Amino acid sequence: MAEKTTENISIIGGGSWATALIKMLLQRDAAITWYVRKQETVDYIRKYGHNPNYLTDVTLDTNKLTVTCSLPEALANSDTIVLAVPSAFLLSTIGDIDKASFNDKIVFSAIKGIVPEHNLIVGEYLNKILDVPLGNIGVITGPCHAEEVALEKLSYLTVACQDVGKAEAFAEELRCRFIKVTVSDDIYGSEYSAVLKNVVAVASGICHGLGYGDNFQAVLISNAIQEIKRFVDAVHPITRDINDSAYLGDLLVTAYSQFSRNRTFGNMVGKGYSVKSAQVEMNMVAEGYYAVKCIHEINKKHQVHMPICEAVHNILYQKISPRVEIKLLTDKLS
Repeated sequence: MAEKTTENISIIGGGSWATALIKMLLQRDAAITWYVRKQETVDYIRKYGHNPNYLTDVTLDTNKLTVTCSLPEALANSDTIVLAVPSAFLLSTIGDIDKASFNDKIVFSAIKGIVPEHNLIVGEYLNKILDVPLGNIGVITGPCHAEEVALEKLSYLTVACQDVGKAEAFAEELRCRFIKVTVSDDIYGSEYSAVLKNVVAVASGICHGLGYGDNFQAVLISNAIQEIKRFVDAVHPITRDINDSAYLGDLLVTAYSQFSRNRTFGNMVGKGYSVKSAQVEMNMVAEGYYAVKCIHEINKKHQVHMPICEAVHNILYQKISPRVEIKLLTDKLS
C-alpha cells in the first residue's frame, strides 16, 4: 500500500518539462507552488494562466497554483520538491540555498543531466552535497515528452525511489487520464540511463544530419542500449531489465522523436552548424551536450566500452569532423 502522499509540492523551474509536470499535478488535488526565476513571468502566469515562454497553449488553473520568484518561499511551502531546471543551471538556481532548506523534504529530480561542476548525477549531488538521505531522493523519467503531455496524448512515466512507498505516493499524484506511471527502486540506473539517452539522441541527430538512414539508425540504437546497460551495470550493479520502458523506451523516444531537443541539436551539428550556433538557434538546452563531457570523465574510472558516447564527445569537444567520426563509429557497431 502506498504511503499517504503529501499535498504540498513545489516545482522548481520554468521550462517546458516543469510546465508539463504542473499540468499533470493540476489534474489532482495537491497544493502546488511553482518557482520561476523572473518576476515578469510570475506576473504573466498569474494574470493569464499560461507560461509565456514554453508550452504556451497549456492552460493552468491559477486558483490551485501559487507562482513565485522566491525560491526560499517555494522550498518552505513544500513537503515534496521537484527539481526541473537544466542540470547546467542547477547550481545557479539552488547553489546558494542553505542545505537545511532540504531537511525532511522528499526531493525528486526531473532533470535528465549531470551537475557539471561536480560530475554527479542530481541524486548523488542531493545526497553528497546537500545531505538529503537516499530514501528521500527520487527520479522522474520517461519515456515522455512535454509537448505530448501538453497535447494530452497518452504518456508513461517512471518514478524511482529507494523507498518505493514514496515513489508510489508521488506516482499517484501524477496519474491522470493521459498519464500512466510505474515505480522503481533503481534511482541510479534510471538517472544514468536518462542522462545517456540524451547523448545517444545527439548521436542519432548527427547521423540524420549527415544523411544516414533508418537502417543505420536501428543499428545505432540497438548498440546504444547495450552501451547504456554496460555503463549502468558498472556504476550500480543490481538486477534490472534494460528493456523496460524507463531505459529502452526513454532511449527510443528521445532518439527518434521530432520533439527531442537533443536529436535536433545533433541534427544541426551533423548538417554543419557549429556547437555554439546550434545552441543559439535552438534557444533551448540540449542536456546531451553537457552530459557527454561528464560521462567521459566518469568513465575514466569505470573504463566501460562506450564507442557512441566517445564519438559524440570527440565531435562536440575535440572538434573532430562529424563525417569522419561517424564513419569511424560505423566500423565499431554490429
